[in-house]
Amino acid sequence: MKRESNKPIQRGEREALSGKGGGGRRAGLVIVDKPAGFTSHDVVAKMRGMARTRRVGHAGTLDPMATGVLVLGIERATKLLGHLALTEKEYVGTIRLGQTTITDDAEGELITSKAAHGLAREDIDAVVGRLSGAIMQIPSKVSAIKINGKRSYSRVRDGEDVEIPARPVTVSSFVVHSAHEAEAEDGTPVTDLLVSVECSSGTYIRALARDLGEGLGVGGHLTALRRTRVGPYKLDRARTLDQLQAAVDDPEGDGLPVMPLGDAAAAAFTRWDVPEAQARLLLNGARIPMPLFEGTGPVAAFGPDGRFLALVENQGGKAKSLAVFAV
Repeated sequence: MKRESNKPIQRGEREALSGKGGGGRRAGLVIVDKPAGFTSHDVVAKMRGMARTRRVGHAGTLDPMATGVLVLGIERATKLLGHLALTEKEYVGTIRLGQTTITDDAEGELITSKAAHGLAREDIDAVVGRLSGAIMQIPSKVSAIKINGKRSYSRVRDGEDVEIPARPVTVSSFVVHSAHEAEAEDGTPVTDLLVSVECSSGTYIRALARDLGEGLGVGGHLTALRRTRVGPYKLDRARTLDQLQAAVDDPEGDGLPVMPLGDAAAAAFTRWDVPEAQARLLLNGARIPMPLFEGTGPVAAFGPDGRFLALVENQGGKAKSLAVFAV
């Protein structure tokens, strides 16, 4: 940006010249440590203010009760989010055995209570085993899943008896780390489990809590949940909203900490370095020959200058562009 006068540079103009301060409208990812009590949309709204752009989205929602990793995309990075949302996720949480709620978590109205002391650990582990691997899961009724065009939670709120069909999900790891007998507020003897879960996109951890309690004959629900990983992005990369706002407000800092598009893509997808001539063809919409890579899912194509070009997939040995990012 070229200045046309000798007037003193004001703060806002200095930020525009340097790309610092505010959000700088830089395209990339921001890894947020979501606080409890915030919806994912609340966090997006906060980020729109920090980044000074409406083009902000998230890769996979977190319930208001849950905390932890929420991946946000800014500007062109929003095109990455649908693909990132399909990656594996990791959680730690607490399951209470002995009580069920309408939402399958601690935010919902209590439905049933049944004494759950003296549960054998081998019985707990046996049900956990049945809920591991490739399974069919019925999502929680109070969820955002649409049934005939209407959100399931809206139907439940309107008094409807909702039936959601089971869906295939993969629970690659479901581990009970400890079991603690306690007494609920209504006096019910309950057992609280500290668990960790690694699973595919679309898996409901509160549904696992519900099904674990049902399998043990005492009922269950989720009382705490923290997401520790989305794909390659872990808690050690996440910052709280307060930390992010402080970075934005620091006049001597670098502004909002945004992970550049290329770094984000290289971390999440297989990298393919494309020669210059083929890179030009790819950006012009041509389906260039593409090698086979291990695993499934999109591949991140990079040009010889290290620029992130596009997400592509292999169709019959040719690269089909899923989303183009080079400008």
